[in-house]
Amino acid sequence: MKRVTGDNIKSLLVSHMNTNTAVLMTDQSKVYDNVGTEMPSHHTVNHSQGEYVRGHAHTNTVEGFFSQLKRSIDGTHHHVTEEHLDRYLAEFDFRYSTRKLNDTQRVQRLIGQVPGRRLTYRRPTGA
Repeated sequence: MKRVTGDNIKSLLVSHMNTNTAVLMTDQSKVYDNVGTEMPSHHTVNHSQGEYVRGHAHTNTVEGFFSQLKRSIDGTHHHVTEEHLDRYLAEFDFRYSTRKLNDTQRVQRLIGQVPGRRLTYRRPTGA
């Protein structure tokens, strides 16, 4: 997204989550004000006041994910094109979501996600 606004954040989040059950946890950035009205629950923490956790409300999980994503891009991939961004994000999502599994469990989860799919060779770009 070229410019982050409350409207485009709302559109993105609402299209990718179940707004009937989602619990939104954010900092107090104004871009989340309108999004929070779509969720049954929206909790905030105030980082500018030194607050990072209030009860079960925190942003530690998303900050941990993006920290790992940024380190991987900077340290391993060095450059990510917009054309393939969804693929990189899917890989990092899988890695982060399975970070507490051992290698055997991670491979079993991966293999379990591909039944009925046939892997074929296809150029990833128009080149």
